Amino acid sequence: MSGLLHHPQPHARKGQDMAMSLLKDIESRQQRKDLPKFNVGDTVRVFSRIKEGEKERVQYFEGIVIGFHRNAVSTTFKVRKESYGVGVERTYPIHSPLLEKIEVKKRGDVRRAKLFYLREVSGKKARIREKKDWLSKKGIVVPSEGVAEGPAAEASPAPAEKTKE
Repeated sequence: MSGLLHHPQPHARKGQDMAMSLLKDIESRQQRKDLPKFNVGDTVRVFSRIKEGEKERVQYFEGIVIGFHRNAVSTTFKVRKESYGVGVERTYPIHSPLLEKIEVKKRGDVRRAKLFYLREVSGKKARIREKKDWLSKKGIVVPSEGVAEGPAAEASPAPAEKTKE
């Protein structure tokens, strides 16, 4: 039975590792880091460049993100909107150079990874709850990294000494 197992030669593995590191290096250069963080259920406005003949213009498409297909450089996301009673969906590659920018209009509070059920419903059933931002209403500033700071923590100076004795 031990004769059935095939062990690759060490020098062949080294070449594969080198090729994979080259691919990862090229992929990391292609990825965009200037886009905002958004998730499924968010209402976004996607600005994309469109070529018509020699002219180039920017057109936006606003709708709800109904799904992601995550695959490193070829990650895509699907945006859906209702236009004159007809559902319209567009799929965008997230790292495409044709994407000008993405604006997040509303944060959605959903419990699913894919919102394909929105294809069958319309009107009030197609509504998505908005994510409550209760921390900012209480005046707590939450940095992207680190510990949350309240307004009292940053505005409280050292205790002053008494001048009258």
